[in-house]
Amino acid sequence: MALTSAQLAQWEEDGYLILPGFFSPSETTEMLERACTLLASFDPTTHPMTRFTTSADGDHVGDEYFLSSGDKIRFFLEPGAVTPATAEAPAKLNVPAERSVNKIGHALLIDPVFGKYTLSERVRDVAKSLGTHKSARVLQSMVICKQPRIGGQVPCHNDSTFLYTDPPSAVGCWIALEDCTPANGCLSFLPGSHKTARVSSRFVRAPGGGTTFEDVPSVQKNEEDWDNLPGWKEAPCTAGTMVLIHGSVMHRSPPNPSDKTRMIYTFHMIDGGEGFTYDEKNWLQPTPEMPFPKLF
Repeated sequence: MALTSAQLAQWEEDGYLILPGFFSPSETTEMLERACTLLASFDPTTHPMTRFTTSADGDHVGDEYFLSSGDKIRFFLEPGAVTPATAEAPAKLNVPAERSVNKIGHALLIDPVFGKYTLSERVRDVAKSLGTHKSARVLQSMVICKQPRIGGQVPCHNDSTFLYTDPPSAVGCWIALEDCTPANGCLSFLPGSHKTARVSSRFVRAPGGGTTFEDVPSVQKNEEDWDNLPGWKEAPCTAGTMVLIHGSVMHRSPPNPSDKTRMIYTFHMIDGGEGFTYDEKNWLQPTPEMPFPKLF
């Protein structure tokens, strides 16, 4: 499925592109049911209670369970699902286990169901028609659950900050497994921001352990208050929609106060071809057992 000239023009103008019905109802249901099966298998008794945090003040997760997840399927918890440890008691869940998970990642494409759709000819054709990558590599594949009533906010960001290449090349493929609405935390975008937002910092492994942000040399910092600029647009979509997300476009999603999940599957592409560098500073690392697979 190659993109049309009108779709490519929209992509160039906005920095994101919504493709309704990209996956059929049966395909979408297969992915959703597989995600639910994985959630049902989650055993909190063997879990380090790693919470996934992306707060606007820069507090991000960075323990070994997180940092070594690049070739594994692991579970990261909603902060609101965990009662923190005290001197008298260990951390524990305060909701049912299957409702505690923020996301499942970061190598979900090793699962046969998600792998089948991630590396499909249909996705490959769309990626090729974008013309963004010489040699597309797939990384950071994950289900994000946005759990009812505790699904947290994802603050304003762009993806190349977190999946940095020199020069920047990240593109996100974001797939709605359920209807995503303003009520349950759909995406919002600042159209056209990919043209002006500079990738001036990157999310890296801190020298002493954990994660941090590091300035990108020779790139002027962004001074814009992106959250408060006019022009933000919500992007509600139905199950089966795929949204392409430019690595520099600013986007966000609010908390989910509703009683419905907002399950999505997402993976990212970077250029692994000549002239593009993905280095050892990045938080997410390939392994000898699982290098980032080529999409084409």
